[in-house]
Amino acid sequence: MSQNTDNGLRCPCGTGDTYGQCCGRFHAGAAAPTAEALMRSRYCAYALLGSDPRRLGAYLHETWDPVTRPALAELREPGPEWVRLQILGAVGGPFDDIATVEFVALYRDDDGARHRMHEHSRFRREGGRWLYIDGDVR
Repeated sequence: MSQNTDNGLRCPCGTGDTYGQCCGRFHAGAAAPTAEALMRSRYCAYALLGSDPRRLGAYLHETWDPVTRPALAELREPGPEWVRLQILGAVGGPFDDIATVEFVALYRDDDGARHRMHEHSRFRREGGRWLYIDGDVR
């Protein structure tokens, strides 16, 4: 997928919806209804970071728990090429205040080597917005 955020392109998070119908609305300010939706939108922000590092880096910063988040400057640096997201499971819904999401994300490094990241992530909701706390990488 192109690093373009055109609303007609399929969202990198893998739902099959267009970017504008899916994660684009969260990047534009709408609150994600569930921790899984936030997880998908954060993956999408990482996948598209090179196209708009200021805006998407700010989104990653704002959706990260203030106690555990890194500096904003770190979140504006494009990383590997994110290829695919697979959600393995989620606990917690739109009426909960804590949730977990287990996922596998496939990516390529600068040399083109393929890797997989398997994480069990923790989230909390504050003021009607979900925040990523941290995760255990397996």
